[in-house]
Amino acid sequence: MVDGEHYPPVVEAAIHTLRLRGREIVAVVMAGGREKLPPAGVASIAGIAVRGGHPASALGRAIRELSPELVVDLSDEPVLDYRRRHELVSIALLHGVPYEGADFFFSPPPRPRLASKPTIAIIGTGKRSGKTAVAGLAARSLAADGRSPVVVAMGRGGPAQPEVLRGDALDLAPTDLLAWADAGKHAASDYIEDALLAGVPTVGCRRCGGGLAGGVAISNVAEGIELANDLPGDLMILEGSGSAIPPAHADVTGLVVPASVPDEYLLGYLGPYRLLLCDFVFVTMASAPSGSDSRASTVASLIKSVLRSLGGDDSRDEPRMVRTVFRPTPTRSVEGALVMVATTAPEEAGGLLKKHLEEHHGCRVTTVVHALADRGRLKGELEAGRNGAEVLLCEVKAAAVDVATRWALEARMEVVYMDNVPHGIAGDDPVATLLWAGNLATSRCR
Repeated sequence: MVDGEHYPPVVEAAIHTLRLRGREIVAVVMAGGREKLPPAGVASIAGIAVRGGHPASALGRAIRELSPELVVDLSDEPVLDYRRRHELVSIALLHGVPYEGADFFFSPPPRPRLASKPTIAIIGTGKRSGKTAVAGLAARSLAADGRSPVVVAMGRGGPAQPEVLRGDALDLAPTDLLAWADAGKHAASDYIEDALLAGVPTVGCRRCGGGLAGGVAISNVAEGIELANDLPGDLMILEGSGSAIPPAHADVTGLVVPASVPDEYLLGYLGPYRLLLCDFVFVTMASAPSGSDSRASTVASLIKSVLRSLGGDDSRDEPRMVRTVFRPTPTRSVEGALVMVATTAPEEAGGLLKKHLEEHHGCRVTTVVHALADRGRLKGELEAGRNGAEVLLCEVKAAAVDVATRWALEARMEVVYMDNVPHGIAGDDPVATLLWAGNLATSRCR
């Protein structure tokens, strides 16, 4: 990558230096800038034809045509500001090529093909974006359509050795989860939540550390996928963790983006890399207090705008967009019960949760406790807020088992777990998109 803010002889000398260091230069892409170029521009530098046009498009084409081992950036401000440079990094990483500059080096997160089944990855822009809810809906929808999905979930509290949980064969009770917590497990880990709420086989894995492009420092996901390969099933769902991406190839990738996402998470840093990876996008929490349907539409439009700004890629279609809201859904009937709700949702969402549960599930909500992710506050708020409740209705998150379930059982309350199910807005159909993704994964895996 070069620019017209440098005199061509300076760039030519730099390329000569790279050759002396043993590097073979196969293409030169002009990033922009004309200040130090002749009026007609330059056709070649150091004997190599200069590729012009849209820089991101030109870089992508050069990589696809020439399969280089490295992109070297010899440009600088003002031609490449931080955002434009990260866009070019994203293009290189998408194609599996490292990107090097004067004082930085970006490596593509390894995504080797490990699964023997068609595979869908569900990734996100960060924590609590709704990845597990979307993965669970995908598993249930595909199973209802006659498929046999297996979920491989990685998390920061996953098991030391990958564990199989046959959610299709087990009827998990709160006491089972509490026994796991007492044995030292994170009993609200995503693979347990998936098995409990989706009723499909799951494999639990762990990861530690996360990079700018979603790479992980340490994980046992490869071993987990090995186990999943041997399970009965015709499709695998790989669930990301936070903004970390499962370290394995996926035939189809879905990105989960909350409507409240800061624009810079999509426009800047390596947000464009995640957008380039995805075949479909779920914009979640498209209602107050986290967002709104108009904000969700704005986010969807922003994503399309980012992808267009990257110059497009003839090898990929524009991702499908699905705008959704989460609706609390108990795993069994709570009609007529006095219910206390424990959730990770912000306090501003309490009124909507209460209204939906009372109107659609026939219970009476006495209290909504929002401290499920804060063990220091949780027990005190549970004790202070019971108000005669007979049932604890609880998400399978954070301290749901070791604190909330334990407290409720000791208080002789019934424990019912709660899913957050994505529902489409403005005519968007989450289930149809997920079934389409399953078919697309199968066709790409052949």
